[in-house]
Amino acid sequence: MLRSLRVRNLALAENVAVTFEPGLNVITGETGAGKSMLVGALSLLLGERADKTLIRTGEDAASAEAVFEMRDRRDVDGALEGLGLPPCEDGQLVLRRVVRAAGGQNLVNDAPVTLQALKQLGERLVDLHGPHDHQSLFHPEAQLAILDAFGRLGKERAAYGDAFARRRDVAARKAEIEAAGGDVASQIDLLAYRVKEIEQAQVAEGEEETIRREHDLAGHAQRVLELTGGVVAALTDGEAPAFAVLAAVQRPLDELERLLPEAAEWRTEAAALASRTQELAASVRRAVERVEADPTRLEWLDQRLSTYQRLKKKYGGSVPAILATLEESRRRLADLQTRGERLAQLDAEWRALDSEVRRLGAALGRQRRTAAGRLAEAITGELEFLGFPSSAFAIDLAAIEPQADGMDGIEFGFAPNPGEAMRPLRLIASSGEISRVMLATKAVLAQHDRIPVLVFDEIDANLGGEMGDAVGLELAGVAERHQVLCITHLPQVAVHGTTHLAVSKSIRDGRTFSEVARVDGDDRVAEIERMLGGRAASDATRRHAREMLQRARRAKR
Repeated sequence: MLRSLRVRNLALAENVAVTFEPGLNVITGETGAGKSMLVGALSLLLGERADKTLIRTGEDAASAEAVFEMRDRRDVDGALEGLGLPPCEDGQLVLRRVVRAAGGQNLVNDAPVTLQALKQLGERLVDLHGPHDHQSLFHPEAQLAILDAFGRLGKERAAYGDAFARRRDVAARKAEIEAAGGDVASQIDLLAYRVKEIEQAQVAEGEEETIRREHDLAGHAQRVLELTGGVVAALTDGEAPAFAVLAAVQRPLDELERLLPEAAEWRTEAAALASRTQELAASVRRAVERVEADPTRLEWLDQRLSTYQRLKKKYGGSVPAILATLEESRRRLADLQTRGERLAQLDAEWRALDSEVRRLGAALGRQRRTAAGRLAEAITGELEFLGFPSSAFAIDLAAIEPQADGMDGIEFGFAPNPGEAMRPLRLIASSGEISRVMLATKAVLAQHDRIPVLVFDEIDANLGGEMGDAVGLELAGVAERHQVLCITHLPQVAVHGTTHLAVSKSIRDGRTFSEVARVDGDDRVAEIERMLGGRAASDATRRHAREMLQRARRAKR
């Protein structure tokens, strides 16, 4: 779950800290108070691109920090391991993002990461649904993803996707060889030269850094010899070395021990210092032996560094890129040198993979059709609760040629009223209807989804107040399995929250500030009253607010 969110210098938020609880967290406030600031901050932490214009006026940076607490951390720890990061300590994960006018910083448990890494983690932590995201229900890709998530077909889809990708790669290699046409001889010459050049250079990972260190040392060999010679002389070989001084104090300390007992410790310490002085001098001598003031060696090092620089300039800018170019060139050279045989071999590989793709695609399609009936029935049931008592929801699947996500064309169908024919969802749903379809879909998927936090930003947009109570109950039902954050403008939804956060703004010294506070008791009644009556709040609206809260506490989905 999301335990806390801190926002600094983002839009109206100078320094806002919010604590969330399990269950349904509702967020309310007047238009313009800064509710969307919380979702914006969370979006930044989930890897969305930053709008630098939102940095608070007069500040050079904005930041957001979220603390997640997880009961089951296996999924997130697996993602962290894939990113080369240590696992969560005590099930806690801290995401932090700093946005500056030029540049920024992304941190996961204080370790710097890329924006893509934040996205990968965010996909496992939060499902954020904005006021316009319901349009994704119109896209076949999103519809297939919903169906596969409901049917738990991740493994089957991944197996199909792997086979499809391998078939695509073989087709690309075949096209590459075929495209060479009459230019095969010149391409063979070019590739052979490239392979020979890199092989003869004997490029190796790590060698360039080793050579550069030796080159720097060899270039300053004379000065190194002078300095180390002075060190050794001062320690053991000079006219009055430190070792001789420490050895000389042994005799007076022996005599002093008979007069001062503590002198025994001094003598022992002086003897140890003398021994360490000899060891230090020996270590310096060994290091000096590796230093060569050899012009021939220095020239070889210069040539070797020049070779690396030349190859990096030609083949990608790094040693791994050079080695990747070598492997790719070897493969392409082998393909072209045995062009006829390779084409025949690749053609056979493609046919075998095409057969595998179609077999896996057909199996995936059969499972999708089984899941589609169950999903349509479940969504229809949720829609009945959300104000469509005689509606029908359907999922139509049609066989198509293999695509990256399967061999099934998909269309979500919807008939909101009795007597109407089933038509594609994208053609008939109003904004209010599609919002409820999205909520019904999320409610069904919540039973199967492992993502711990669901965020709904004005899911009730374009809905009338009469539907608010049903939407609130639906969200409360989802919150039994997930932590839910919901920004809402409907009091009928807000009363169902187990935690109620109110966003307000104030003006101090000519500057506007957003503030977020948890409201309970009379303060919560006052916030519901404001949502009901605005500036025209009265004793009647106050009583109504109390009644709504009491009914919500008694209501159970």
